[in-house]
Amino acid sequence: SAAKPESEESNLLADILVWGGKAFQETPDFGVYNVGGIRAAFAQGDVTYGDVLNVAPFENHICFLTLTGEKTQQLFSEIAKVGGEGVSHGVKLVITHDGQLRSATLHGKPIDPNATYRVATLDYLAQGNGGLEAFKAKTHEVSPQGEENDVRHIIVNYFKHMAAQGKAVNAQMEGRITYEK
Repeated sequence: SAAKPESEESNLLADILVWGGKAFQETPDFGVYNVGGIRAAFAQGDVTYGDVLNVAPFENHICFLTLTGEKTQQLFSEIAKVGGEGVSHGVKLVITHDGQLRSATLHGKPIDPNATYRVATLDYLAQGNGGLEAFKAKTHEVSPQGEENDVRHIIVNYFKHMAAQGKAVNAQMEGRITYEK
């Protein structure tokens, strides 16, 4: 299953949340998926809906929200404090073993305290659960509660989308969250 500070699975799931924005005309700057919500590993080869249910057993819905740069920096500090969570491609956090954030960049740039950032996450986290209190300062929240917006369906749609293109789903470790040397 998923490990901290970074795992192939939590990377993949955070990326899927960002990909999932397309269906909602959303273009998130980054995604956050909690490692604690990942309950199994994806099998190699063909993935079934049952596999997805094992990996994502909770009825979480995708959620989009806006945070200020200041709150984004706080969010990344809170992710450091819990030892890492799933973050999407383009996020790079350097953390210490005792949970301090040393640096945070998004697509190669430092977080601009005066900017706003659009985030794709789970409704569970958007409520400020899992120690991620910064999410409580969210604005412009879009939290569709229909069954088709259950994260499990979005994961399944992603696998179908990749299969239709003849592509393998390939999760990789990229050094998104690393410990300070």
